[in-house]
Amino acid sequence: MGIKGRITLMNFLQFFVWGAWLLSFGKYLGVTLHFRGEQIGAIFMTLGIASLFMPGVMGVIADRWLSANKLYAITHILGAFLLYLAAQQTQYDGLYIVMLLYLMLYMPTIALDNTVSYCLLEKEGYDIVKTFPPIRVWGTVGFITAVWIIDLLGWGLSNYQLYFSAAFSLILGLYSLTLPNCGIEKTGEKKTLAQSMGLDALVLFKNGKMAIFFIFSMLLGAALQITNMWGEAFLHDFGKIAQYKDSFAVTHNGILMSVSQMSETLFILTIPFFLKKFGIKKVMLMSMFAWVFRFGLFGIGSPEGIGLGFLILSMIIYGMAFDFFNISGSLFVEIEAEPKIRASAQGLFMIMTNGFGAMIGAYGSGVIIDMLTNNGNKNWQDIWFIFSTYALVIAILFMIFFKYKHNPEAVTNVKH
Repeated sequence: MGIKGRITLMNFLQFFVWGAWLLSFGKYLGVTLHFRGEQIGAIFMTLGIASLFMPGVMGVIADRWLSANKLYAITHILGAFLLYLAAQQTQYDGLYIVMLLYLMLYMPTIALDNTVSYCLLEKEGYDIVKTFPPIRVWGTVGFITAVWIIDLLGWGLSNYQLYFSAAFSLILGLYSLTLPNCGIEKTGEKKTLAQSMGLDALVLFKNGKMAIFFIFSMLLGAALQITNMWGEAFLHDFGKIAQYKDSFAVTHNGILMSVSQMSETLFILTIPFFLKKFGIKKVMLMSMFAWVFRFGLFGIGSPEGIGLGFLILSMIIYGMAFDFFNISGSLFVEIEAEPKIRASAQGLFMIMTNGFGAMIGAYGSGVIIDMLTNNGNKNWQDIWFIFSTYALVIAILFMIFFKYKHNPEAVTNVKH
């Protein structure tokens, strides 16, 4: 197998490991382990906590002491052990600690995967900009494949999903040891921990436009993982109604939810057109209003008839909601930040969205769900309408306060 094929397999497994548990984990915690919404939210909040500082820490290690591919292998091998431990935890305290430790290892591997891929492609003389995106798409395919396997095997309510993910994390770690060594770059300026974590980009908060952008990035970041956390649990609860208990949306809710990731692979291809035609502000507003519809359609959806159509439409809209925000936001940072702090500014963008934003969304959604749960029954319609209203308020405020004049040339000429 050539280097492109080997990197493709690495990217497939990278997100296969994540897809094996991310969508079904909330359902497992609530239905099987009987955790409260606040507890489930706190466990998912560890994803945000890990995203705050661990990518920066791992980046410094890879930059100074250990080659990226070896560090990548070690984190996945250790991660396999922690997933194995997580599968054996039935109490909140133990599972919280193990998942925090696991995500402190896993979250940095997303960036390390890119680093290793870029390094190996560059060594073979490939144009990274042209070659990597088609390879990265296979990461999404891996995620979807894992979701389908867990769903079809009926492991969505079982700790088998964690054992399964652990096995493939170990396989990925061992496999990555067989890849060519990237080595440690001995030349060029080394980043400090503060730079790697994006802290030297805090100077951007002195710019009113950038400050508003980062604040709204955090606020919208709170919405990014809510349906991944609670979507399968929501669909599973329709099984309490006799009319729906044997419907496809209930018995194979993982497969239905995976349509969201399929949508991502399509919408990501449309981003260059939308950015050039409408500009970054309008594209980000499209994302925000897409979240309004994503949540709202869940609120009026049901497993059969027109209700199922609403659910499917919500899955399709997810691609616009998720990718239009992440990619256009990243591009805005690339255009607006000075070259010397662009990398740090991207790190700050990730901290605000996947760090602070994810923490607020995970814990806050859990609290709201507990408030709207009575005798174990969740008022899902009101829950989704609250989330939809939140996204609508964010969109309206962003429209009012964020000032940006579209420059098609700036979008066209930006360098990656």
